[in-house]
Amino acid sequence: MTTQNHDIAMMPAAFIGHGSPMNALENNQFTQAWAGFAQRIPKPKAILVISAHWYIDHIAVTAMPQPKTIHDFYGFPPAISEMLYPAPGNPLLAQRVAELLSPMDVRLDQNTWGLDHGAWSVLAPMFPEADVPVIQLSINARLSFDEHVQLGAKLAPLRNEGVLILASGNVVHNLRLMQRGSYPWAQEFDDEARNLIVQRPQDIAQLLNQPAYKLAVPTPDHFIPLLYIAGLAAASGEKPEVFIDGIAMGSISMTSFALGK
Repeated sequence: MTTQNHDIAMMPAAFIGHGSPMNALENNQFTQAWAGFAQRIPKPKAILVISAHWYIDHIAVTAMPQPKTIHDFYGFPPAISEMLYPAPGNPLLAQRVAELLSPMDVRLDQNTWGLDHGAWSVLAPMFPEADVPVIQLSINARLSFDEHVQLGAKLAPLRNEGVLILASGNVVHNLRLMQRGSYPWAQEFDDEARNLIVQRPQDIAQLLNQPAYKLAVPTPDHFIPLLYIAGLAAASGEKPEVFIDGIAMGSISMTSFALGK
């Protein structure tokens, strides 16, 4: 994975608002949209996932040949807790990611992580046969929003190498305030994020100053994956497009963006 193949068209990239892990088993408007996106793009040679659920104090990338399926949740039916997503890994791609992010220190993880539900709950509807190699890149909690945008831009060459970059989180993610009704602040923040990433992706970190930020993003883990798509958009000059939106349970944004779909 160290040389660019000019015969491969630029691979699209996406941010998926992943919501509940139950989406891996359900057929709904969101999973249908994810599957539709996967069907419209060339089959990737490999997939790099930046998931909200690998939020640690350093940068790491899964480098094992066969990543395990991680069930990082509780309180759901047994069927989802027993589900496996047996996609192979890609150690060479892991090394390529480390090269691209240099001089940042990137650890090649051989046994700590695998594929968490931020990855497999969206990959199962998108690539149900689990035949595309998948690796995950951790979110370094120590970095600023602008630094995450810059890391996203550094990953841009992978799109010319047949790699699908898939960021998985939620623009609005407040589990404590979930309800059946709607919150105006949730829609307001979701709309502002959409406007900013489409018009000025390089300035996405300005959402820190949005009045509803603390309600929409009580912890940054689910928001940060969006910054990687913003970085890719800034690097390519593309405008991300919304391919599905909606607010689930009042305070979970399911809005998903695509580049080059």
